Amino acid sequence: MAGDDLWLVVGLGNPGVEYAGNRHNVGQMVVDELATRLRASFSSVGRVNARVASGRATPGGPRFVLAKPNSFMNNSGGPTAGLLAYYSVEPSHLIVVHDELDIPFDTVRLKFGGGHGGHNGIRDIIAAAGTGDFTRVRVGVGRPPGRQSAADFVLRDFSSTERAVLPNLLADAADAVERVAADGLTAAQQHFHAPPPA
Repeated sequence: MAGDDLWLVVGLGNPGVEYAGNRHNVGQMVVDELATRLRASFSSVGRVNARVASGRATPGGPRFVLAKPNSFMNNSGGPTAGLLAYYSVEPSHLIVVHDELDIPFDTVRLKFGGGHGGHNGIRDIIAAAGTGDFTRVRVGVGRPPGRQSAADFVLRDFSSTERAVLPNLLADAADAVERVAADGLTAAQQHFHAPPPA
C-alpha cells in the first residue's frame, strides 16, 4: 500500500470499554469518525499491536490507514513504529491525533514536529520512531477545573455539556486530517487556525 498518497493516521487512547468515553481517548474517537466516512471497519494486521481500517475519503483522494493501538496511551510508540514499518510509510506521512490540555475544549490545532509537550503518548512515539517530524492534530480538551489533577481529568468522560458539542469537535478534527493529506499542513493551518468570522 506504500506510496506518496498514503497517510498513516494514529488515534491515541487507552484500550477497553471503560476508557472509551474518556477525554484521553478523543484521538481514537476522531479515527472512528474517519472510519465511518471511509465506510471501513477495524481489524488486526500482521504482528502489529493495533487495529486498522483503510480506504479513501474521496475518489482519487489520498489513501488512509487509520489505526488504534491496542496498547495503553503511554506505550503508543511500539505500535506506531510497527505500523510505519509494516506499511513503509515515512514519518512525514504520519498524522497522530491526540487530546491536548493546553488548548480550549472544542478547538483543533495542527503542528508538525517539535517536542512532546508533556504528552506521554507523543513522547513514546518520538522515542520509538526516532523522530518528532510528524504531524499532530491536537484536539483541545481544556484544563481541569479547580484543583483536579490533569491525570484524573483526562481519564474522565466528557461532561454532558461537552458531549452536546463533541460530535462537531470530532468532525472538525477529522476534517483537519483530511485537509492535511489533501492540501498540505500550511493550508490546513490557515483554515483551522483562522479566527471565527465576526
